[in-house]
Amino acid sequence: MKLDFDAMSLTEIIRLQTQLSQVLTRRFEKPLALGFTDIVGSTAYFARFGDEAGRALQQLHHDLLAESIQPFGGRIVDVAGDGAFTCFPDVENAVGGLVVFLERASRENETRARDHRLVVRLGVHFGPVLTDGVIVSGDAVNLCARIASTAEPGELRLSAAALRESPPGMRVRAWPVPPVVVRGHAEPLVLFRFDWRDEHRLPGSVIVRETGDTFVLPRQDLISFGRLRGEEGMRANDVVLALSDKKLEQLVSRFHFELRRKPKEGYVLRPVSRQPTEVDGRLVETNQEAPILPGSIVRLSKAVTLEFKARPEASLGNASPTIEPKSG
Repeated sequence: MKLDFDAMSLTEIIRLQTQLSQVLTRRFEKPLALGFTDIVGSTAYFARFGDEAGRALQQLHHDLLAESIQPFGGRIVDVAGDGAFTCFPDVENAVGGLVVFLERASRENETRARDHRLVVRLGVHFGPVLTDGVIVSGDAVNLCARIASTAEPGELRLSAAALRESPPGMRVRAWPVPPVVVRGHAEPLVLFRFDWRDEHRLPGSVIVRETGDTFVLPRQDLISFGRLRGEEGMRANDVVLALSDKKLEQLVSRFHFELRRKPKEGYVLRPVSRQPTEVDGRLVETNQEAPILPGSIVRLSKAVTLEFKARPEASLGNASPTIEPKSG
């Protein structure tokens, strides 16, 4: 029987709309774990290196992501130039698959030049969506994309809903971040940073003993140190050793050393300056590496002493006691 919509009254159309909404919900609504990835600095990368290099970086992202999440029951629902939208049966698999992706990207970056590294930000949310097994849509999808957009480079953020659906071993690795206001939500979002790097064995800040200057380390696989702030409009060092004692600062090379994160070893220091660099009393040549842990002491040019400190949360317990696990 064909419906004549033009002949229907307002009341009949509203009733039909309600019935269709109920059928749509009954047949196609289900809760899913959602993940968004976003390539950091993609627009600037295209502008600097061209379309071919930019497209190659995007393809690397898509390939690593697809291969990483497939064993966890995940799939790529859609890709935009700068990232991808994925879905999973549950949060445990979503986080597991995306962490494998981050680890694979980290290993890939070991062989890539600094400017050509794949750096991403990620977000995970859990909520009801409409899906026919191919298309996935709903407010939860939009919210997940906005959660990802709030993350720092190399960071995986979880919504409170995602954390509630997480197993205990995962919840103790989630740390609250300051509430964030995003478009479309009047109230600030309660979000959590997932510690996928095992940061208890990684330093989080460095103190210059001679001056008391303190620098927070960014959460990324490659961290460069030196006194040069910028070059040709680009940031030169991740940690600019701008000291309160300018005479002492001049003893630091423009590019002095790098910290490189390795999956098993954690951070290792690699000098890039000919000026002397000592780690825990041992001279490290430019073709050598030395492990850096919380408590490590680095001496630059026999004059500047850096002491690496753990992140404050590394010694704490579960950082999210107010988030209860799912019931049942």
